[in-house]
Amino acid sequence: MLTLAKEIMEGRRLTRKDNLSFFLDCDLQELCNGADWIRRHFCGDKVDLCTIINGKSGKCGENCKYCAQSAHHKAEITEYDYLSVDDIVKTALDNELQGVDRFAIVTAGRGLSEQDFAITVKAYKEMKKKCKLSLCASHGFLTRVQFHELREAGVESYHENIETSKRFFPYICTTHTYEQKIKSIKMAKAEGFCVCSGGIIGMGETWEDRLDMAVSLAELEIESIPINALMPIKGTPLENRGTLLEEDILRTIAFFRYINPTANIRLAAGRRLMENNGEQAFRSGASATITGNMLTTSGSTIESDKKMLQEMGRDIVPEYLVNQ
Repeated sequence: MLTLAKEIMEGRRLTRKDNLSFFLDCDLQELCNGADWIRRHFCGDKVDLCTIINGKSGKCGENCKYCAQSAHHKAEITEYDYLSVDDIVKTALDNELQGVDRFAIVTAGRGLSEQDFAITVKAYKEMKKKCKLSLCASHGFLTRVQFHELREAGVESYHENIETSKRFFPYICTTHTYEQKIKSIKMAKAEGFCVCSGGIIGMGETWEDRLDMAVSLAELEIESIPINALMPIKGTPLENRGTLLEEDILRTIAFFRYINPTANIRLAAGRRLMENNGEQAFRSGASATITGNMLTTSGSTIESDKKMLQEMGRDIVPEYLVNQ
């Protein structure tokens, strides 16, 4: 695995034409060591910290089986309409004071109504005026005109998970398609966004589906890849699925690094399934994380994450502080 890691650092790239099955039974420690070597070469010791705010909760018309926000399911969640611009900006400023790199508004739903999109643009413009951190958006399917307006408002990154492999996607969602996801990602890239796209493991997919997802993201040249481990939520169709073992999460993170060597591999939901909230994952190819007090990442905070990463010798100083 270290030989392969060296080849990747020297320019080799793994593709769909390669037989990647060796990732599934090779020695885990060697795999993780090689992934960490690749991470250090391409990303250095900087860990990108991202926080989110749920701008609008519940009543989503999509039927994604893992999601508590869906109106098709019976998960007990707090539903609310769009937060005020003042509340969103206040949260962003607070997160900036705590030293995160970027901040995203996330909204439930297929897309945004005209009224909600107007609130969204206003919020980003206000944050651009008052905040130094980088801005990210996650608002479902938008038009090219809406993507352009978000860029004009100061948003730099757009989040659109492909969730899983093309083969397995219809088993998880039927109200929209994998192809619609790809179209949205390509529109965002064409508008100049850094696209953040990954998926969820542990939904019942095969290891081959996970490899396929990793390759698909490489083909799309995705720069930030969040990897979520399913946290089954009561009231959703996946509520009775068992949770993944840490070794399986680490193996997935590691081969994602081999296949996407230059991307930020970002820990997301399910960190509490791993010892010390995923410390070993940062030695297995991960170079970024979502942080903060959120439902599926609970167990870690910005403060505790920064402390852990500093003790590991990682760089957690955001770019806007470096340039002051």
